[in-house]
Amino acid sequence: NYICHMIYVTRRERFNAAHKLWRPDWSDEMNKEVYGKCANKNWHGHNYDLFVTVKGEIDSETGYVVDLKLLSRLVKSEIIDIIDHRNINLDVPFMLGKIASTENLAVGIWNILNPIIDTTFDCKLHSIKIYETENNFAEYFGK
Repeated sequence: NYICHMIYVTRRERFNAAHKLWRPDWSDEMNKEVYGKCANKNWHGHNYDLFVTVKGEIDSETGYVVDLKLLSRLVKSEIIDIIDHRNINLDVPFMLGKIASTENLAVGIWNILNPIIDTTFDCKLHSIKIYETENNFAEYFGK
């Protein structure tokens, strides 16, 4: 017999993508001042690490909060297949019209995965964490 515990489980996926930080309503000078080399007109890329954390109780039959193979399949089909080796500014539908920052990317991924996880699995999305570089990451916990 297991006592019910809230457990957090994380799946990491990776993707590579290009982007540029740019506001079209700002001058070239303003964009360069605010975004620096990230405003490069010819884009730049990153090797991103995406961490999807869900929370729930351990299923007494499986010992899982969620089958991570199934969670991985979902993340790959809904996010990785859409964004990997793409230009975030131009090719990723959920980022069109947004500044392609890691912060906005985390919110966009949350908005896609949260309702699907909520209706597909017996757990809840806890957070989306995206490492853009080894030193910079954004983490989102929903509204």
